[in-house]
Amino acid sequence: MPVYTVTVATGSQWFAGTDDYIYITLVGTERCSARTLLDKPLYNDFERGAVDSYDVRVEENLGELVLVKLEKKKYWVADDWYCRYITVKTPAGDYMEFPCFRWLTDDKEVVLRDGTAHLPQDDKTSVVKLHRQKELNTRCKTYRWKEWQPGFPMSIDAAHHRDLPRDIQFDSEKGVDFVLNYSKAIENLCVNQFMHMFQSSWSDFADFEKIFVKIQNTISEYVMQHWKEDFMFGYQFLNGCNPVVIQKCSKIPDKFPVTNEMVEVSLERELTLEEEVEAGNIFIVDYEILDGITPNATDPCTLQYVAAPMCLLYKNKLKKIMPIAIQLGQTPGEDNPIFLPTDSKYDWLLAKIWLRSSDFHHHQTITHLLRTHLMTEVFGIAMFRQLAAVHPVYKLLIPHIRFTIAINTKAREQLICEFGIFDKCIGRHL
Repeated sequence: MPVYTVTVATGSQWFAGTDDYIYITLVGTERCSARTLLDKPLYNDFERGAVDSYDVRVEENLGELVLVKLEKKKYWVADDWYCRYITVKTPAGDYMEFPCFRWLTDDKEVVLRDGTAHLPQDDKTSVVKLHRQKELNTRCKTYRWKEWQPGFPMSIDAAHHRDLPRDIQFDSEKGVDFVLNYSKAIENLCVNQFMHMFQSSWSDFADFEKIFVKIQNTISEYVMQHWKEDFMFGYQFLNGCNPVVIQKCSKIPDKFPVTNEMVEVSLERELTLEEEVEAGNIFIVDYEILDGITPNATDPCTLQYVAAPMCLLYKNKLKKIMPIAIQLGQTPGEDNPIFLPTDSKYDWLLAKIWLRSSDFHHHQTITHLLRTHLMTEVFGIAMFRQLAAVHPVYKLLIPHIRFTIAINTKAREQLICEFGIFDKCIGRHL
């Protein structure tokens, strides 16, 4: 009687093990095995992190093994199980691996193909063709599209994290780690002690130093000492979180009428502004997308302000990026002056602060939220709906979108929702 040796690997994350009954059916090109209970008498199977082996006996050879079907049936109370993979040693001595990496919940089953990548045109038998189609049909019912808000990219149809399919929810460890990291950040910033700093106006630039009461190292101390200086402004712009807004300037725009006379004291190569532009040493930052947006109000009486500034950056002889002109609005005029390094100390400093405030809004809502989180979710949902687990593109993408849909759902639930953290902390509405 042919014997197939089946090895089952249970996940190592919290609560991955199960006390429920686990059944297996091997599907070959010739026939299927009997539905077999995987159980070792007097042995606690399927514990967290365990790798268990079983013999599955069949009456006749199954032919080429193409699918493995796993079923979980309730023993006492429903006990979810996370299976990492199945390996099968055939009677001929060949080994086949069937990746799973998913949860079996309630009294449900999963059907697995081997770990080799297969395009649809590679499916030669009706069995695997039907499996691919059934998998995608099930996924389309599980991963549904929804428009969260008009104008936003489409998202998953889930109001809360708990409504997501189990396989894309945070693992227990990830959820705990998320909370602990958040708590640690709050502790490091002494936010509990200095929360008023983030909810009211600062009276002095020295208030900035209070943020670093517990975060003290060489870098933070250097930044505190030099953050007002132009070289540090340029350094942080280029090496910070949003350098994608910096563009090479090929022509000074009409809406930002900077002249050579305004900035010649900042230029180091004995070239005019136009010649520096031609040489490729002038860069521009333009937050036009922020123009005309509705500012936020932390309370009915306190309206915040958001600028839509522009800035010229200059690459000097030392190849450092230096700000040389800032305009806080998009329409030039007497009420919208161009600020220069030669202006009074605090006029120039405040212009740079306003620019960094606009950069924060652009980064948080566009570069970070929109172009990473929300757009990645669109591709993630499309992947689940259109690509079977054996598709090579699915195998390439799946590690990179892990937890993306989960964190986005939590953000819509707590962060960017109406009256959420974004509404309370930033100067613009989403």
